[in-house]
Amino acid sequence: MKTKIALIGAGYIADYHARGLQTIPEVEIIAVVSKNIGNAERFAVKYGIEKAYNEIAILVEDNTLDAVIISTPNQFHAPYAIAFLEKGKDVFLEKPMAMSGNEGKQIAEVANEHNQLVMVGHMWRFDADIQYIKEKVAAGTLGKIFKTKGYGIHENWGPSGWFTKKELAGGGALADMGVHAIDAVRYILGDPKPRKVYARISTEFGDYDVDDTGILIITWDNGTESIIESGWWHPHMDGPEASTSLFGTKGYANLFPTYLKMKNGEDAITTVPELPKRDEHCDQIIYTRQMEHFVSCIKTRDQPVPGLVEGQTVLDIVDAAYTSAKTGEVVNLS
Repeated sequence: MKTKIALIGAGYIADYHARGLQTIPEVEIIAVVSKNIGNAERFAVKYGIEKAYNEIAILVEDNTLDAVIISTPNQFHAPYAIAFLEKGKDVFLEKPMAMSGNEGKQIAEVANEHNQLVMVGHMWRFDADIQYIKEKVAAGTLGKIFKTKGYGIHENWGPSGWFTKKELAGGGALADMGVHAIDAVRYILGDPKPRKVYARISTEFGDYDVDDTGILIITWDNGTESIIESGWWHPHMDGPEASTSLFGTKGYANLFPTYLKMKNGEDAITTVPELPKRDEHCDQIIYTRQMEHFVSCIKTRDQPVPGLVEGQTVLDIVDAAYTSAKTGEVVNLS
């Protein structure tokens, strides 16, 4: 029997999810929802989806539906997720999981109460380059990682529409781009817990009520300090989305471009691994693997990773960063 899934949201990222799901033989996409019915209908035609709606009510009550992929403006993540979870549907949520840490906790409470699964779209965990660097860190190749630098920046570009409205997005470049850098480095480091967050966040480039510039310092419980930079419209970026530099006592690793630079006395030896060629930086394959994992978990009833814990950790860091930026103080996380 096929797993029946509906797409909630028909924007840019939904195309990646639809393409990924259509490679999985045991999946049937039964419907797509968009606030604009015309967008939903065009999306349905494009992917051969039978039903198009402009609200979720019918699908919430559809007992044949197994799961939903929610890729709406952030404002709707928690209410939509909760509505579907309460009716026995598993939920995939685009990042960030919710508008705030409190909303994330509400989602988790309902999911646990109804024994439903939640996966969060931190898709860089499914990237071959990131997994290569993670394996080197785990093996101790770089020694103790004492510092990292990660980037979530758009160079000479920034989004428009709901992304730039606090009411719909919850935050700006940090909530949009910084979360990729945060989760990517956390995954590479073996998912440590954040202990302290200090941030300077501002709006430099646009007439909107969200941030487009941010610098965070995260202290992890393993002793590593992570610098995270987020931004839109910046004149330069040190690396593409989720690009990360890791500084260890035995060597250095760089992600995007991906290579190792190992200490050799007073010299260094650089190694460039042979990794799969990328068609684009945010390649379709990582979204496809993400969907494969979600569908597999629906069948096995295993908790997806990244899921509630990973999504909540990122939300807690973002909340702490916004608080730190307002107060000028370090925020301690338990």
